Amino acid sequence: MKILAISGSLRAASVNSMLLRAVARLAPADIHVVLYQGLGDLPLFNPDIEASDPAPVADLRAQILSADALLIASPEYAHGMTGVMKNALDWMVGNETFVHKPVALLNAAPRAEYAQAALRETVSVMSARIIEAASITVPIAGSKFSENDIVFHPEISNSLQAALAAMRAAVDLT
Repeated sequence: MKILAISGSLRAASVNSMLLRAVARLAPADIHVVLYQGLGDLPLFNPDIEASDPAPVADLRAQILSADALLIASPEYAHGMTGVMKNALDWMVGNETFVHKPVALLNAAPRAEYAQAALRETVSVMSARIIEAASITVPIAGSKFSENDIVFHPEISNSLQAALAAMRAAVDLT
């Protein structure tokens, strides 16, 4: 099974990206987690250039279509998802990449409830299938945890492995 992991942050030291890398390390051998790297390369959404299918947009669409499921972790800015995350999703609205696609939402900061709600609303409108059992909050923001700390923390690693198992079960149902 292939999971495309998308971080809504462009920061090199992003907690959300670190969380997704930790998930990739915790994945069992039959689950391949690929971290999407091109979020900052996407042009600003513009319906006037949508038909020209800019290469970074085509690449994101192809990666989503080739994945069995998506895992999204995004920080919260001004009570919403990040602009780059919203931009990426806006590019996918006009096609069917998210239709019935299993999606799990990770939250690295319990206080980031508005971003989670916005992500949930947006991917729901796009007809994604949110995997509730895999959509969890992992309270690591502000903890100074490293990627290794996440991987080797018994409670956190167990929660993330359970989320991966829920994703596998959801994909197996499709």
